[in-house]
Amino acid sequence: MKKRLLFILYTFFAWVLVFAIQKPLFLLYHHKLAANHSFYEFSQVVLNGLKLDVTMAGYLTSIPLLLTLISIWFSGEKMHTVLKAYFAVIAIIVALIFTVDEALYGYWKFRLDSTIFFYLESPRNAMASVPILAFLLQFIKTVAFVVLIYWFFRRFIIPVLPKKPTVKKWQTLLTGIVLGGLLFIAMRGGVTTSTANVGMVYFSKDQFLNHAAINPCFSLLTSFSKQEDFSSQFQFFTEEKRQQLFSPLYPTSNITKTGNSNKLLKTNHPNILMIILEGISANVVESTGGEVGITPNLNKLSEEGILFSNMYANSFRTDRGLVSILNGYLAQPTASIMKYPAKSQTLPSIAKSLRNEGYETDVLYGGDINFTNMKSFFFNSGYNNLTSDVDFPVSSRLSKWGADDDVTFERLYDDILNKKEKRTSWFSTFLTLSSHEPFKVPYNRLKHPYLNSVAFTDSCLGDFVEKIKKTPAWDNLLIIFVSDHGYPYPETLKEYEPARYHIPCLWIGGAIKSPTVIDKQINQTDLAATLLAQLDINKQEFTFSRDIFSTDYPEFVFYTFNNGFGFIDSTGISVYDNTVEAPLIEKPKTNSNYRLNKGKAILQTLYQDLGGR
Repeated sequence: MKKRLLFILYTFFAWVLVFAIQKPLFLLYHHKLAANHSFYEFSQVVLNGLKLDVTMAGYLTSIPLLLTLISIWFSGEKMHTVLKAYFAVIAIIVALIFTVDEALYGYWKFRLDSTIFFYLESPRNAMASVPILAFLLQFIKTVAFVVLIYWFFRRFIIPVLPKKPTVKKWQTLLTGIVLGGLLFIAMRGGVTTSTANVGMVYFSKDQFLNHAAINPCFSLLTSFSKQEDFSSQFQFFTEEKRQQLFSPLYPTSNITKTGNSNKLLKTNHPNILMIILEGISANVVESTGGEVGITPNLNKLSEEGILFSNMYANSFRTDRGLVSILNGYLAQPTASIMKYPAKSQTLPSIAKSLRNEGYETDVLYGGDINFTNMKSFFFNSGYNNLTSDVDFPVSSRLSKWGADDDVTFERLYDDILNKKEKRTSWFSTFLTLSSHEPFKVPYNRLKHPYLNSVAFTDSCLGDFVEKIKKTPAWDNLLIIFVSDHGYPYPETLKEYEPARYHIPCLWIGGAIKSPTVIDKQINQTDLAATLLAQLDINKQEFTFSRDIFSTDYPEFVFYTFNNGFGFIDSTGISVYDNTVEAPLIEKPKTNSNYRLNKGKAILQTLYQDLGGR
């Protein structure tokens, strides 16, 4: 009996040790982020992280406990074989989760969750952001961790379990049941009313330290339980209170109104080209208050068109940004509606609305259009024709993501010239991709990889506009430049800070009446309703999109990051972390609760709507 008890205890604490060791390794891998922190803070990462390490150890010890109870009556020879297989499989899973999480954190700035499976539907694209050397290093580390973990359990833990049945069967069984109860408490996260959750390891005002304390296996496991029952999530208020807070933010009068007092266009029926810029932040565009000298073409064009200088993206990734722009639908902090075609097909879209007005619709993208369900999303959103990487010769697909922006802008130009034969109006959407990690572009003007890639895209769009201006297509053309999301530049920018979400938005073309600058605080989602209102097209279906020129437009910004949101209005900035249920930023603290309540009401309404689709 004693040896069986020791086997369970050794197994449990061995897993705790494995998870605890992973934390300093994670900190070492991200040494640049950890550089300004003390040894004491690192020790707190490990100590606070033990709470979830114990929980995961409980889960991983439950099967060995069950096998131990079976061994009370049966020979342990076969049990040892089963345990070797079990620990081999778990070693592979744990090692893989750790190394993948370690590598992706630098890009995502949050620990591994079920989002990874969304992107792994297209493995080639999922790995496109990761340099080959980094991939090889993580692969070697994965193999090394698997071997070490398996060797440790096979050498020191499995031999502790006796191979012979025990004489004290019922006594051992009773002890095993008690151990099972203790493991359940460990898995639950204690005996209090709250159960194990990611937020229980948070201890610092610095999000990196909090994230470092999270057990990535638990982060991945717990994320699965938050994906489907959307309507029950983020229930902050009673229905009456939610409605009271939400209604003034998205007034019905704004949605149903069809006219517009501030006409920016010469015509109600222009040809429209939507150019969605991959990850270009307002912080690198001089005309929107960003760094000087990166985007000379966008800066020049900003003097010729309508510049929205204070627009904010609704999220941090392309799959969310596309929905925000093209469907006027708010991004979710714990899910992506693009992952659910049955839901995304119910969304209104600019393309659907324009098709009803006789427009032809198409998409051009130099990458894999099957990535993150993009293909089904575009078709569901009302696009007739899709052009992607497979439509370019292999010699043109030199980027990890596909065809670079110089190639695709050239294709875009040719496509527009071909459209002159058509009598119908058209709406084209073009996604750039060169300013995406790993920022490898056929251009070498700036030393910083991200800035150089942005400068490359800027040079491509500048050449394109100069050429298209010389064609008859320009006279009735509206070109809309808008980023899908921002980027954490400068590197000191935290993932949840407002500046991370500030993006450029610019309208140019022969259809523009006159140049102007719009400095209202606006959301990416407001683009849909604002555009449709300019064209005198009904926008009633766009619940979360507002015409910014309407007299009843309430000026504020709402954005989401991984399980959190930010709310900005004339009174200040409030950023909230749903994981720890506490604010991260309150500038000023005055009225912060009121701002946070507005943000919570929007989030609650969004998830109710998502659950109902």
